[in-house]
Amino acid sequence: MNAPTTPGATPGATPSRAPGAPAGEVRPRRRALLTGAGALALLVAGCGSGDSAAGPAAAPSSAPAAPATRTISTEQGEITVPGDPQRIVVLSGGLAGYLFALDAPVVATDTRVLGVTDLEGGFPPSWAAQAREQGTAALPAGEQLNVEAVAAAQPDLIIGGGQGITAVQAQENHDALSAIAPTVLVPTGTTAWQDQLEAVAEAAGRSEGVERLTSTYERQVQEVAAAITPPEGATVFLLSLPNGKPYLVPADAALPALTAEVGFTPDDVVTKAGNPQLYGSGDSFEVSPELLAGVADAPNAFVVGLGGRSLQELKADPVYAALPSFAAGRVWELPATSYRPDYDGAVGALRTLGQLFGA
Repeated sequence: MNAPTTPGATPGATPSRAPGAPAGEVRPRRRALLTGAGALALLVAGCGSGDSAAGPAAAPSSAPAAPATRTISTEQGEITVPGDPQRIVVLSGGLAGYLFALDAPVVATDTRVLGVTDLEGGFPPSWAAQAREQGTAALPAGEQLNVEAVAAAQPDLIIGGGQGITAVQAQENHDALSAIAPTVLVPTGTTAWQDQLEAVAEAAGRSEGVERLTSTYERQVQEVAAAITPPEGATVFLLSLPNGKPYLVPADAALPALTAEVGFTPDDVVTKAGNPQLYGSGDSFEVSPELLAGVADAPNAFVVGLGGRSLQELKADPVYAALPSFAAGRVWELPATSYRPDYDGAVGALRTLGQLFGA
């Protein structure tokens, strides 16, 4: 994720992208993009072994059988997907964590998560254990999607999209992927982790698990909010990328919105910057070093490292050292997974906030 070909790619190189994200969305917004389309198919799944109906010795199941197929609505149109998919391929590491959290069977997945993994492979720590337990294979990472590797996994469902370079690759290869298996792409504009979770869960037939995860998160929000004392005043969110240029996060993007749930006040840096063009899905914009002091003038700051300089290195830079938050020692570092958090990233961000600001 530290190379331009990954979701951690430098946004400054192409004004149409946030760190690795495709263009097309001006501001992030929460919306659930995948909805049920009509009644479920009347057919039900047969025996898992593929044999004919069981004889008299077979005990009847008390639970209703899953439908053989379901039809869902997506930006690519209505798609018929398996009622209970058993071999899911995930084209974005940023979406895979939802499926593991929902105990869905993932036969192969991309491993790249912004600021966490790189082209050498390896599963992100938050779901590495589940991936190894399932025997999940890692898809090859590169500038081009390896469609042959996807086909070799023999999926019965493909899930991709979301944010980053992997979303671009999936969109470019949608027809080829659809020839392999039903392919559901989560739109770029679906940026809130709750909405991504709902979209992925519906595609995988695991919607019943959504409430469990969201309820757990909401309970943790309440616990952290009650346990911490946020600093007074507004807070600015800074990204540290390999190109060394300053990037700020709008107040309504995923990470600032998460901190607002527990009492922080994200600063309206977009207005201060004169409403600049936002990258990709609307969760970052670049500001020149000369103008940084006038935009990032909040008394508090968070820094998210995405392959760039560490907080200590930024403190040694006169451009950053002059900011009110740095000068007053009111700047803290958040994990890379908090910037575009999935469920695990959101929970991890809450945990970090609790550690930093708890009694």
